[in-house]
Formats: sequence, C-alpha cells, structure tokens
Amino acid sequence: MNKVRAYFRESYHELVHKVSWPTWQELQSSTMVVLIATVVITAIVWGMDALSHLMLTQYYKIIG
Repeated sequence: MNKVRAYFRESYHELVHKVSWPTWQELQSSTMVVLIATVVITAIVWGMDALSHLMLTQYYKIIG
C-alpha cells in the first residue's frame, strides 16, 4: 500500500512542480490550429470521396 501512496504522491509532485503547463493564450492558439487543420483535412477527405463517387458512377454507367 505504501508503494501506491508513494506513486500518487510522486505523480502529484511531478504534475504540480515539474510539468510546464501552457498559458491560456497558448492553449487558445493551439486549439485554433487543431480546429483549422481538422476542417482542412475533412474538406480534403470529403472532396476525395465525392470525386471517387463521381468517377465510379460514370464508370458504372459506361460499362453497365
């Protein structure tokens, strides 16, 4: 039981005293980067899906 208690004590000490937490401004900036990247990647995947759907529809019309 002492090992478990020591683990939590050391974990708390590391999180409070050793970890460098971002400022509110840095957090907002990073969040915006992630949101913009998510929208861009989603648009790219959607475009690829729409293009492949269009191409396959045309292909099946030709051979069908």
